[in-house]
Amino acid sequence: MASATVRPSEESTKDVQTIVAESAVQQLLNALDDADCRAILDATDEEALTANEVSEAHDLPLSTTYRKLDLLTEAGLLEERTRIRQSGKHASEYTRLVDDVVISLGTRGETEVRVSRGKAPGRTGSPASILGD
Repeated sequence: MASATVRPSEESTKDVQTIVAESAVQQLLNALDDADCRAILDATDEEALTANEVSEAHDLPLSTTYRKLDLLTEAGLLEERTRIRQSGKHASEYTRLVDDVVISLGTRGETEVRVSRGKAPGRTGSPASILGD
């Protein structure tokens, strides 16, 4: 299996990185192949949502929602944060990390995935977290 390789892009308006590690590419493709995962990514673009909010918004069982959120978080497409509540019952919330995902063939025929994240406020994660060093 290929080792994780990230190459910064020349694009200046977005943080763009290229992933060529076979396992990381496959993990991304698996997440993006799932319609529920894509819907969750769409929903978490504008605001961070808890698992309960995602479950209700997409009419998914809570157990399924947690599996999808784990898949997206492990793939580096979502970031899990803590929502602080005055009641003291804090909750995990999820927000999308990436703006674009571009899949292409590299110069040697390997699959490359370029992920980009704009400089949106409130986004603290990095597409490099996709690699799970």
